[in-house]
Amino acid sequence: MPLKKQLHALSAASLLALASVGAQAEMPELDLDGDVDAGKAVAMDRSRGNCVACHYMPDADSPGAIGPALVAMQTRYKSKNDVALQIWDPTIKNPEVVMPPFGKHGILSDKEFVDVVEYIWSL
Repeated sequence: MPLKKQLHALSAASLLALASVGAQAEMPELDLDGDVDAGKAVAMDRSRGNCVACHYMPDADSPGAIGPALVAMQTRYKSKNDVALQIWDPTIKNPEVVMPPFGKHGILSDKEFVDVVEYIWSL
């Protein structure tokens, strides 16, 4: 096969591989009815969710001040799904954000993710 065709085939294969990675990063359809108390535990756990490292949250010990305060969430987001998308991959809204994509990178299990979303939505 001529070099030009080989490069073209390689480029097409690379683009398909990149497209499949992007598709895997999309938030799956999840039942967003989680457990508020379990979500709070993950959000406050400095070895798991660790939301408290960057965000003020009610009842938090030594909360951070890097990210916005997690209060009045139902007035700031139209739906629980919007909160979920922000936690899943905050780079969608702001590619320069320092918050890690908790869902997209698999930092939390699906259950932990849903529970954290429920807790954050309740604030």
